[in-house]
Amino acid sequence: MKTSAMSKRKSKESSGANGECISQVQKILRERFCHHYATGKLFGIEHQYKHLLELLKRTAVHGESNSALIIGPRGSGKTALLNHVLKELTEMKQVRENLLEVHLNGLLQTNDKVALKEITRQLHLENVVGDKVFGSFAENLVFLLEALRKGDRTSSCPVLFILDEFDLFVHHKNQTLLYNLFDISQSAQTPVTVIGLTCRQDILELLEKRVKSRFSHRQIYLMNSFDFKEYIRIFKEQLSLPAKFPDEYFAQKWNKNVQYLSEDKTVRDVLQNLFHYTKDLRSLHLLLMLAVSNVTVHHPLITASDLQEASKRYRMDSRANIVHGLSVLEICLIIAMKHLNDVYEGEPFNFQMVYNEFQKFVQRKAHCMYNFEKPVVMKAFEHLLQLELVKPLERPSVRAQREYLLMKLLLDNDQIMDALQAYPNCPTDVKQWAASSLSWL
Repeated sequence: MKTSAMSKRKSKESSGANGECISQVQKILRERFCHHYATGKLFGIEHQYKHLLELLKRTAVHGESNSALIIGPRGSGKTALLNHVLKELTEMKQVRENLLEVHLNGLLQTNDKVALKEITRQLHLENVVGDKVFGSFAENLVFLLEALRKGDRTSSCPVLFILDEFDLFVHHKNQTLLYNLFDISQSAQTPVTVIGLTCRQDILELLEKRVKSRFSHRQIYLMNSFDFKEYIRIFKEQLSLPAKFPDEYFAQKWNKNVQYLSEDKTVRDVLQNLFHYTKDLRSLHLLLMLAVSNVTVHHPLITASDLQEASKRYRMDSRANIVHGLSVLEICLIIAMKHLNDVYEGEPFNFQMVYNEFQKFVQRKAHCMYNFEKPVVMKAFEHLLQLELVKPLERPSVRAQREYLLMKLLLDNDQIMDALQAYPNCPTDVKQWAASSLSWL
């Protein structure tokens, strides 16, 4: 009796420790995947990292003015690179006390007036500006930077301007903000560095001549240029637990499992598919996040099937999912549109054509398909329109009859067929009609 009670207590304690381990694993890995800009490693961009660090160090320590653009596709690590550099800079005491940062985003600061307000707020100069009225944007910006000068007014605090979604600032009227920032970075008034982040390769072509002439033409390009071998190494590093993990035995067990997964053929196929689909690490992090979510006390290690399931969920087709919730009548209308697309080679159609197609099917299969009245079919068609599975080619006018508005189907044949396979209790005749060739027309 005593021994059974003790073993129960022991198993309870071990499961408690295990539970603690699992929550630690979840915490460490989720932080790494969600906030990788602060905690994770940089892969394949060490050269760009050194270049940017040197550039910003010269501003922070020696008071040099500079400007640079970080260019690369979405998910290539532009923000991660910049945040790593800033993190290293803030660890230097001399820089931490000296450098001021202003972060602007083209999606938020949609015009120069809003951007100037944000600059004032981030530099904590609202009280200094007060109710002053300025003649121009340039005058206002110069006043803000003057206010940052230290006591003797000869030395000034270096300011780092970070412009995310840089290409959106280009569309501001006369590019006034960019002109003034680049102008100040060229002159010796105040040490200012302007760093722009953009995914547009042709960004320099969008700049006005006067703005372009004041830009230093420093461009840092980020491309996900690693091969699949390197991608597997990144997968292992991102999923492995650090050496300082509290439970050493569990960490070793976990890391050994990760090594085994990286050699597993099924896992390699999943990663190969993702690698060919997109190389960006954000997608890899999302896949790993979905797999890590399945880790529990009773399922403490990630398996190949977890990654397969995560891959299915990650690449799930949202439109095909909508089709699963449609009525049989709506499914029939989509199949009618599919046949019209095949016959007329993708030309637009209208409701009347779809209705006639549906009627042909009903007449052939009268024993299994209920013949709905036209207003009911019209209602089903409008529902497909609301779900955005069908799109009108022109804006409906008051005069035009609804039946004759030209439409386009937003599903391709593969999506329709896959959705029908997964559709619960789909009538056999409807499936056969969808799969049938055009010979019966």
